[in-house]
Amino acid sequence: MEARTPHPSDLLALIVLLPLIGAFINGVFGRHLSKRWVTFFAIGSVAGSFGLAVAAVIQLMGMPEGDFLYIDLWRWFSSGEVTIELSLLLDHLSSVMLLVVTGVGGVIHIFSLGYMRDDPSFYRYFAYLNLFMFSMLLLILGKNLLVMFVGWEGVGLCSYLLIGFWFTDMQKAEAGQKAFITNRVGDLAFLIGTFILLFYSWGSLDFIGADGVSGLQTTAQQLAAAPNGTTVITIVTLLFFVGATGKSAQIPLYVWLPDAMAGPTPVSALIHAATMVTAGVYMMARLNFMFALSEVTMTVVAIIGAVTAFVSASIALVQNDIKKVLAYSTVSQIGFMVVGIGVGAFTGAIFHLMTHAFFKATLFLGSGSVIHALHHEQDIRKMGGLKKKLPVTRWTFLIATLAIAGIPIFAGFFSKDEILFFAATAHRSGAGPQTVVYVLAALAALMTAFYMFRLYFLTFEGEYRGDKHTWDHAHEEAVMNWPLIILAFLSTVGGFLGLPHFLHAHVLDSWFEPLFGWLYAGGHEHALYVLNHDAGTEIMLMGVSVVVALIGIGAAWKLYMTGKLPVAPVEAGWHKVLTNKYYVDEFYDLVIIRPLRVLARGLYGIFDVKIIDGLFVRGSAQLVSKIGDGLRVLQNGDVQAYVTAIVVGLAAVILLVGALK
Repeated sequence: MEARTPHPSDLLALIVLLPLIGAFINGVFGRHLSKRWVTFFAIGSVAGSFGLAVAAVIQLMGMPEGDFLYIDLWRWFSSGEVTIELSLLLDHLSSVMLLVVTGVGGVIHIFSLGYMRDDPSFYRYFAYLNLFMFSMLLLILGKNLLVMFVGWEGVGLCSYLLIGFWFTDMQKAEAGQKAFITNRVGDLAFLIGTFILLFYSWGSLDFIGADGVSGLQTTAQQLAAAPNGTTVITIVTLLFFVGATGKSAQIPLYVWLPDAMAGPTPVSALIHAATMVTAGVYMMARLNFMFALSEVTMTVVAIIGAVTAFVSASIALVQNDIKKVLAYSTVSQIGFMVVGIGVGAFTGAIFHLMTHAFFKATLFLGSGSVIHALHHEQDIRKMGGLKKKLPVTRWTFLIATLAIAGIPIFAGFFSKDEILFFAATAHRSGAGPQTVVYVLAALAALMTAFYMFRLYFLTFEGEYRGDKHTWDHAHEEAVMNWPLIILAFLSTVGGFLGLPHFLHAHVLDSWFEPLFGWLYAGGHEHALYVLNHDAGTEIMLMGVSVVVALIGIGAAWKLYMTGKLPVAPVEAGWHKVLTNKYYVDEFYDLVIIRPLRVLARGLYGIFDVKIIDGLFVRGSAQLVSKIGDGLRVLQNGDVQAYVTAIVVGLAAVILLVGALK
């Protein structure tokens, strides 16, 4: 492994620190500040981080391939051989995430100005949003697993705060609790994996050492060469994957994300579509050198991703809440990214992460514009014809819909097809491509094109089916339009960073070569994956993908552009199953939640009330009280009784001493 030269940079600390300052000022003093000042600190801090991020990435681009920027802020703690530094790292992987988080995050902050303008907790909203930005930046720039985990927990906290932002509504408060508790399951697995890895890494959890060579990648190589080392790698990576299923909403821990739509719509765009829910994908890509060494883990990851993509897409087919359609779409699209990780397409996974941030943020903000215009109406059965009232929203929404459906030349076509291409052709030595994974992902792509154009047609085409008063007052706001235009532009051109391989113009492939290049055959002696670079095969698979998308769009057109709302077969068994989301929530409630509540009530009634409160708290107090009652008889103020007691006691002592002699 070649050495990678580290370069110190103070920019990284400033990038992370600015949103924290914004969160502190608005969180502590916001209620006393005008909206203008709250906006200045909230937007200004993120804009500053974005500007510094661009400067840092430009600096990185000017360095030799594989070099990276870092800063060691201070020693966090040291115990024996374990030393953990609070350090930040910017390399070719974190740079892409950094630009996505600060860029898309900044645009969504601007959109929020219009959406949250009349909310009485305007300052609190932006304090939470800035705190999220700080946590997310810490997660992606952390130089070791524990710093990443601090950011990992931070975004979980902010997600809870923002999902339950309108906490006086019990349904929204419960949605926040559901997200928080579900994520704790994955976080526990993440921690267990971290401690196991700490044991085998001789006290260091750095992704790459200060010398540019040592670090967890060296640990992984040493484990792979040791007896039973592959088993350890498999256990650790599976635990990390469980953590990823929580944060990135994959089966079986995906159930929190659809309910997370209870928060303000810009929150859905930022946290639950563009950034936080992709943290698990980023973590696995960061640990690519460990995941790729376990064929068992990679197979599990690919299958879970494909099943999640398929199941979530099928549920989205029948959703009528505009945000719920996009929520299940998000779960499905992250499933595609997870498939990319599982089939060895790490570049494709991060590529789709980036394009998804563009087009899904456009879709969520577009839905926010619709909801805002219709006075918080979210049922698409009560919409229609909105292209007349919301032209900018309509066109940007259509562009993003074309992107997610996989229509050339839009961004989603290139990134999704790269993942499908790897699923169909890439394989390990001695094993074939994962055909089942490819078929499930292709079917999910078909359903994606259908349900997204169903959503578009029912929202913007045809005749309006809602309240006339709402229609008369529906309008767009300029401050909300510009973010939509910027994101729609990125949804259009973003895919050109990853043109098909046969064109030999894949910018991201070259950019990620120092990190992922070792995986693939072709110039790498110990490559794990063999990839079919045949141009004919790639073009054929692209053609299949386009046909699949067109079939989905055509089916949606036939059903929903007939001038009237089709009657859904609500009595059909399959429709009931999809409407009830395969009864997964009900299953969890029956098997996990109810037994835990019964256990909690039993523990409360027996241990808390009777043993802790009854025996130890009140019981000890009552015991002392009884002893006091007995001793009080002796303290009656009668001097003769005191003298008698002293004499009797003294006589008893003398007799006892004499008896002992």
